[in-house]
Amino acid sequence: MSSKLFSPLSIKSITLKNRIAISPMCQYSATDGFANDWHLVHLGSRASGGAGLIIQEATSVSPEGRISPEDLGLWKDEQIEKMQQINRFIVSQNAVPGIQLAHAGRKASAASPWNGGRKVPIAEGGWDSVAPSAVAYHENEETPIALDKVGIQKVIADFKSATKRALQAEFQVMEIHAAHGYLMHQFLSPLSNFRTDEYGGSFENRIRLTLEVVDAVQAGWPDNLPLLVRISATDWAEGGWNIEESIQLSKILKEKGVDLIDVSSGGAVSHQQIPLRPNYQVPFAESIKKEVGILTGAVGLITEATQAEEIIASGKADLVLFARESLRNPNLGLTFAHDLEAEIVWPKQYERAKK
Repeated sequence: MSSKLFSPLSIKSITLKNRIAISPMCQYSATDGFANDWHLVHLGSRASGGAGLIIQEATSVSPEGRISPEDLGLWKDEQIEKMQQINRFIVSQNAVPGIQLAHAGRKASAASPWNGGRKVPIAEGGWDSVAPSAVAYHENEETPIALDKVGIQKVIADFKSATKRALQAEFQVMEIHAAHGYLMHQFLSPLSNFRTDEYGGSFENRIRLTLEVVDAVQAGWPDNLPLLVRISATDWAEGGWNIEESIQLSKILKEKGVDLIDVSSGGAVSHQQIPLRPNYQVPFAESIKKEVGILTGAVGLITEATQAEEIIASGKADLVLFARESLRNPNLGLTFAHDLEAEIVWPKQYERAKK
């Protein structure tokens, strides 16, 4: 049976064998930013499980940019080696390794979810967080430090340095994290950015950091490899970042040479109201794809093969990214191929499960 979900997708010099991508998902399992065997098994099993693109979790460009003390990082050369090993295994499974570079901003220095997720005090191993403005995500939290010009330039330089390390680690797809209420999204949203300088106020000013980070990443990332940007299409809150601004930003990103917009939503403010339901974010990906003429990725409560097939077949998005469903089912690609009766190449070790 012919399946659009299992059709290849070429972006620049890279061809994905199908339209199934594994979303970046924090594992809260690193020490000092270093990947370990948990990450090898977690990412590697999804590659052997049939996904075309495996995107490593939000990987911080600096120690202070980590969401939690257990986040992956790429701020020093010693962190490259293990990621390189993982990526070589992913490639051996005919999948493509990607990385999401990130800075958590005011959402940094948080405990892992199973330790409560609260801000970690400095006395307990936490650190000062930074943001566009000195306003905390939760009212009762420590106030972040508003970035000055020197701090902003450090963030940009950190993304540039991490990009070069990502290339050495043999990643083939780069994603910049400008969603979910992390640092770049904090600058984008008028609900978290109250600056009065050239980084705040107008749309052009609020998008400035994101564009400068894109420039910095492009300076170290080869022109022939895909560059993705993940955005939150809406803040789901009155007066916040919205789909109209997302379309406008996506047009500018396309002009700058970004290849695909990974379309999520929310995360900027704690009072957001998200109408959770299957496919609830897909219309945003569809709107950006149609209005901008750029490749898009759809994500969010997509759990079934037929659901994903319809998204691709109807032209609503070009890629479907899976997070929680891939945690439940590492072999999601193989399972969906079985469900859709799509003829794909299985790992030899698993072939007897095809029928």
